[in-house]
Amino acid sequence: MSQPDGRLSLDIDPLERGPQDACGVFGVWAPGEEVSKLTYFGLYALQHRGQESAGIALSDGGRIVVYKDMGLVSQVFNEVTLDSLKGHLAIGHCRYSTTGSPVWENAQPTFFSAREGGLALGHNGNLINTPELAALLPSDRLTATTDTEVLTSLLAAGPHRTTEEAALEVLPKAKGAFSLVFMDEHTLYAARDPQGIRPLVLGRLDSGWVVASETAALDIVGAHLVREVEPGELLLINADGVVSRRFAPAEPKGCLFEYVYLARPDTTIAGSNVNSTRVEVGRRLARQHPADADIVIPVPESGTPAAVGYAEGSGIPFAQGLVKNSYVGRTFIQPSQTLRQLGIRLKLNPLREVIEGKRLVVVDDSIVRGNTQRALVRMLREAGAAEVHVRISSPPVMWPCYYGIDFATKAELIAGNLSVEEIRRSIDADSLGFIDLDELVAATRVEKNRLCRACFDGVYPVEVDEDSRGKYLLEKSCGAPKRT
Repeated sequence: MSQPDGRLSLDIDPLERGPQDACGVFGVWAPGEEVSKLTYFGLYALQHRGQESAGIALSDGGRIVVYKDMGLVSQVFNEVTLDSLKGHLAIGHCRYSTTGSPVWENAQPTFFSAREGGLALGHNGNLINTPELAALLPSDRLTATTDTEVLTSLLAAGPHRTTEEAALEVLPKAKGAFSLVFMDEHTLYAARDPQGIRPLVLGRLDSGWVVASETAALDIVGAHLVREVEPGELLLINADGVVSRRFAPAEPKGCLFEYVYLARPDTTIAGSNVNSTRVEVGRRLARQHPADADIVIPVPESGTPAAVGYAEGSGIPFAQGLVKNSYVGRTFIQPSQTLRQLGIRLKLNPLREVIEGKRLVVVDDSIVRGNTQRALVRMLREAGAAEVHVRISSPPVMWPCYYGIDFATKAELIAGNLSVEEIRRSIDADSLGFIDLDELVAATRVEKNRLCRACFDGVYPVEVDEDSRGKYLLEKSCGAPKRT
């Protein structure tokens, strides 16, 4: 284990963390507005999508300035910094690394000199043909360890192309998941991979336009939703308005796990509110896996909407049986072995007077490695629970994701190696039930063939070459900082 460096650790226990999304992206073109502050608030709304680093690139029409650092959005930026960033056009990014180490060199937006100016880019997703794309670059243009830098360098290369021409040439060569915001000195660009795996939306301000990973980020800056950026679409936003270009045919495969865990509950995806979808999943879960119990309690916060739905569907009263410490997940302190032995108590504490002597239905969003649920069941029993029935609002996660979610490898996924009954015994629950895949899909109101379900059923919409898998695959070749 690396020594504490004074920066925030990802979790109180780095050996057991929830699924992590690649990033949140935000872009704004709004002359006359304080676009640096709009971008700050947009990133603040997207903080759940990435907590390792944050950055903003901004243009006043003459040059691009990039400011980024490790840490949360509120730690990287302050009012003095934002006031110094003047312009009418900006992009922003908050990162969780899925390719390359979590170090400053890999923070985004990335920047390269391009033609007569520069190009800055932020990326949500994960490319699966990064070595193939990197091979198109001279070695002196690759200094960091991310698929994003490779893409930025390719878009910036070539003195005789406009940014639009470069994008229409490069983007069809990129495979995997990418929702992009990028910019030159005059124009904001947004693009989404042909499968539309990661979300991206377009919003309207009175004085301009906004693009963001989620509609919740539009809400916080006072923009109204226009539409989703289409799979395989490139948008150009400048003084001429919004121009749409098609760089690949659309083959929609939106990420199903966005509905389960990744997106904010106040976000809308494909016309459906995420919170309402999660409540409906809970109702269906109650019908599919009933339990003879006294109360339904959620694992906060991600399990709460499904627990509400389970209570509605079952008629069993809903109760708050666990209190979450919202600050523990981001700590300056490296926990000692003694503290680690406390396990989940550092994050959740049971309300004994609520659960003592009760038969509980405990609703959570997913089981990845199983350590959290095992500790949770033990803690509830120690607090006096008579029975603990665990219900999960997603199917078993059996396969890794290569499109921007940093799941464990298949060998580390408990459902990739054990049956449901074996998992139940492993976590010591009285019963265990997962929502069926078709029931989850039905709750989204999106056709099954328009969703990426790979982590649940192993059907990958874009074939992944074994040689292109791995978070640190570029680091050996370019001598960049190794994982710490």
